[in-house]
Amino acid sequence: MFNVGDKVVYPMHGAGTIESIEEKDILGEKQSYYIIKMPGEVKVMVPTAKAEGIGVRDVINEETAGKVFKVLTTDSTEMSMNWNKRYRDNMEKMKSGDAYEIADVVRNLSFKQKEKGLSTGEKKMLLNAKQILISELTLAQNAKKEDIEELVNDTINVSFAEYNKIDKNAPKDNTVKQFISFDSVPTPELENGSGSVSGNFISFTNPTDTANE
Repeated sequence: MFNVGDKVVYPMHGAGTIESIEEKDILGEKQSYYIIKMPGEVKVMVPTAKAEGIGVRDVINEETAGKVFKVLTTDSTEMSMNWNKRYRDNMEKMKSGDAYEIADVVRNLSFKQKEKGLSTGEKKMLLNAKQILISELTLAQNAKKEDIEELVNDTINVSFAEYNKIDKNAPKDNTVKQFISFDSVPTPELENGSGSVSGNFISFTNPTDTANE
């Protein structure tokens, strides 16, 4: 049971403050509702009897907020190459309402956006996940939304740069290297002049360069 003034998270919507607890008659049925003030002056009503079942929970504390930020500083976790499966997996994480899982979605999609870009659907998902995460961190740290948003973005940018460092002094060549572990996939067939085997990895030569020789 929550009380007026409690800071709570409503899965898929974000974090807010319980402004009041009211009894309302909806479709001829009287129920008690939490009136939750969400970011942007939006208010949502959640039946008190169903709040726990749909995942409404207390906002994380400041110590846990620090741990959630650490999720944003780690390298991205592997996501499915299949768009539909990747989308479903990320949606399940968001539906859980778990701050760590949502931070995971924000970091992974942010990294992917910087690397290859995102589809329209995943762009919307990233925006939603980021808003949900920022709303909770703002209440957890009793801070301004703008400050938390800037901190989240800066943390992601630094993390991405850290895990994607490029040696600008490395000699350039025309070889496109794909490293495939023999332990995880079958060895691909190598055509004449198309590649070579070294240790546990295969190096493929760019076909356009071979054609120009």
